[in-house]
Amino acid sequence: MTDKDDIIAQALDADDREFLANLDSERGLFQQIGDSWKGPLGGWAKLIFGFTTVLGIAFLFVIWQVAHSTDHPILHALWAISGVALLVVIGFAKQWMFSRMNMITILREIKRLEVQIALLNEKQD
Repeated sequence: MTDKDDIIAQALDADDREFLANLDSERGLFQQIGDSWKGPLGGWAKLIFGFTTVLGIAFLFVIWQVAHSTDHPILHALWAISGVALLVVIGFAKQWMFSRMNMITILREIKRLEVQIALLNEKQD
């Protein structure tokens, strides 16, 4: 640790240490998904999650249809193309969801730094 880290660590009281320890704990995937459902865009995150789930079920149905439509080449090709299209849409939806989760993680880190800087300024005053 550097000298600045030591000064910050000394400036923290018990409540602040508990808050920072909570921020430092590793959050799993499901906790991060749950965290993304809160806040101003929480409704959109829930909608995208539900949308992605429905699309995943539809993709499984399409795979089933591809496997069982081998007698009709055009129908088989159409089911396969729709499967690829579903995969692309699911990919975009998941990209949005993971971008939101990363944004929340970055905001948590910024908040953590704000608390540390405020405590350091308080200690120096």
